[in-house]
Amino acid sequence: MRRPVAVIAEDEPLLRAEIRDTLLALWPELHVGAEVGDGIQALAALERLAPDIMFLDIQMPGASGIDVARTASGRAHVVFISAFDAYAVSAFEQGAFDYILKPVVVDRVRLTVERLRKRLREVPADLSGLVDQLKSSLRPESRYLQWLTVPVGQELRVLAVADIAYLCADSKYTTVATQSSEFLLYSSLKEMRAKLDPAQFWQVHRSYIVNLSAIETMYRSFRGKLEIKLKGRKELLPVSTSYAHLFRPS
Repeated sequence: MRRPVAVIAEDEPLLRAEIRDTLLALWPELHVGAEVGDGIQALAALERLAPDIMFLDIQMPGASGIDVARTASGRAHVVFISAFDAYAVSAFEQGAFDYILKPVVVDRVRLTVERLRKRLREVPADLSGLVDQLKSSLRPESRYLQWLTVPVGQELRVLAVADIAYLCADSKYTTVATQSSEFLLYSSLKEMRAKLDPAQFWQVHRSYIVNLSAIETMYRSFRGKLEIKLKGRKELLPVSTSYAHLFRPS
């Protein structure tokens, strides 16, 4: 019997890996044919692999999960990955698709797997009308990150973006600092900048992005360079000359 093929589309690499590992632990027969980070890649994987199942983050770069689901209508069974809370559950359950809420809960994924095993016996549903209904019933998500998952040892922790004090380039990775902790992300500072609200997070140096609400004081060094003191942090962050104009009095 042919193994069912799935595509996982989620723009956070750690969360994508967690979903994959959880699925395969609960459903060893499942073959994950592709893991992608944006809607354009998800659409390409749909055409290339003709998967049985697509796990789609609702909010992705390139094309939203809802847009991808519209294209996958009648071709693949769809499971949405969403940060929405319980208010959206009824909207999800009215359709011929399933959902996994962030952060991932194993028991909820187990229920999804049970449902999918049954649905694989059926032709994938026509979702064209249902995705429009879902889109209109959900409150719009911000185009910028509201939270992210960070590694802590062998586990993942959910971190609210509002709690970030600053981000620092660390080779091709990024160190994220809160008032009391630091975490390493497997994304570059450039990638993170594109996901953060520019009204709240300012790049002040080629290696630093700062949360404006975390700034305590601005200093000028004996060489005339601006430096930033953050709430709850001892270090001073440098402000490059090219970014100094951001802090001039209006």
